[in-house]
Amino acid sequence: MSETPVIVRHTDGDRPAAGHVRIAACQYGVTTEVEDNLATALRMIDLAAAEQPDVIMTPEFVNHVSWYDNRDQAWERAITLDGPWIEQIGAKAREHNVWILINGIVRRDNGRLTGTNIMFNPQGEIAGQSSKQVLMGSERLHFDAGNEITPLVDTPFGRTGMYSCMDGVIAETPRSLAVRGARVLLNTLNSFAPDEASLHVPVRAAENKVWVISANKVDYLVNEGPRNAVAEALKCPVETLLGAGESMVVDPSGTVVAQAPRRGEAVLVVDIDPSLGDDKRRPDGTDVMAARRPDVYAPIANSPVGRQAGAGAEELLSAVVQPAADGAAAIAEAATAVADAVTKGAQLIVLPELFCFADGLLGDLSSEEAAARADAAIEALTGALAGSDAVVVTSLPRGNAHAGVVIAAEGVIGEQKQIHAIARHSAWVSDLGDDIAIVERPWGRLAVLVGDDSIFPEAFRLTALRDADVVAVPLDVQEKWEVTTGLKERAAENRVNIVAASRPRTAGASYVVPLTSDFGMWRSERAKTFDGVISCPDAVEIAPTPGTTVVAVHPAEAINRIVTRETDLVDGRPWALLEPLVTAQA
Repeated sequence: MSETPVIVRHTDGDRPAAGHVRIAACQYGVTTEVEDNLATALRMIDLAAAEQPDVIMTPEFVNHVSWYDNRDQAWERAITLDGPWIEQIGAKAREHNVWILINGIVRRDNGRLTGTNIMFNPQGEIAGQSSKQVLMGSERLHFDAGNEITPLVDTPFGRTGMYSCMDGVIAETPRSLAVRGARVLLNTLNSFAPDEASLHVPVRAAENKVWVISANKVDYLVNEGPRNAVAEALKCPVETLLGAGESMVVDPSGTVVAQAPRRGEAVLVVDIDPSLGDDKRRPDGTDVMAARRPDVYAPIANSPVGRQAGAGAEELLSAVVQPAADGAAAIAEAATAVADAVTKGAQLIVLPELFCFADGLLGDLSSEEAAARADAAIEALTGALAGSDAVVVTSLPRGNAHAGVVIAAEGVIGEQKQIHAIARHSAWVSDLGDDIAIVERPWGRLAVLVGDDSIFPEAFRLTALRDADVVAVPLDVQEKWEVTTGLKERAAENRVNIVAASRPRTAGASYVVPLTSDFGMWRSERAKTFDGVISCPDAVEIAPTPGTTVVAVHPAEAINRIVTRETDLVDGRPWALLEPLVTAQA
């Protein structure tokens, strides 16, 4: 343990400005000694309290290092709601007049063992609890998953949600909190994975437009006895089993405003304005919470049935085209680019949404003029595909629908209406989709998400539940997070290849995420040594300049959804607790 914890400040002064809240995230490690771990927690709370915060939070599993020989040992070393841990942490909340969030394994009267966030108010009383819903790896051997919808805690600074580690590696638990009005999400971590800080934590802020504050462990997450054996079994250096640190504060735009170091004890102290989490608008004015379609999302809350479709091809050459021309002139350019991509072997070519309309908008065109241009685009692209089995995906006006179209040499072979109402298309779009269509190709199962549908985690989850191998996304990037964390997370949490094409914007452009065999902690097919990454895939971010880029993706990899020890990224969603996602919110 570090003797001199680092204090990382991003504050307004001695006290936060009016309307702001000071949050202190404690980053440290624990051992197998429960009493020593209590002393460490009290020490770190006292250190954080010197910064005059309103809220102090700890990492996940602070009562004991996150490794047990068996369930009996986990039971014996768990905390109880009437024991010294609760008593002394509550006393610290009263002493410092502060909200405190701790996380530990809790022994329940009904024989359950839960990994639980416990929030204390400044009076030292338990104000709320949330038990981990998605267990990972050996946790499944010793603990019980949460079986209640995660509650919110009402605080003077607004509704606050809590979730733990693996709950944030997939979208559902943070989303359930956000749709019920959380302004701030507190994420306790016990993770050696560098993709927590690079991907899973920031994306939950951006997609929900809320603050996310994380507190992670440092030091070893496996105790000394089995540590070398675990590293050998994973075929990784033993240092991979160190907590990854990098506790962070992320604002509702997805921007990391402050971050703790990778190694060593630290207290991250940040002043935030919770009210920023009330504004859910995109740059075009779309309210991302109001635009949700809970009726369409119903399959997410259904009991898992497992993947039903077989594996696709090992490799698929895909291409994205970013036209230089705009409006009607883009049709001829796109046809030439498609024909060229076909000669290079591409079997899937994706164009931006509404690529043949100036700036991606219908503007003053009448419905008849818009339809005629769409027909001209289909004719030109069909011609460019002559003699091949390749397909082109883009979006076009189809009556009163903004629809993704799958075009082959014989014409349109698939359509997908945009599911969500978007402000910039509201003048002409009234016909919305209510399902995910699958187009069968020789190389696998293709789904299409149209434009801003890609920012809704529920829409991508539906593609995984339809056993899509590849998702084509004709879009028009509006916010930077869409291509820094958004699309990468959609591929990661759903195990789908993504081929997304946008017209170049200052916020970003096209993006391709190929799945690879370097996934799954224990998977024998890994091509490289396990490096601690949970699920973050490599991606190809395409420069915001006109041109065509060919990238290989891997449809066959979509069948592999197991990250570790029966932890399935799709079927492991907490489906029985997702009523908030599939019912309209007041």
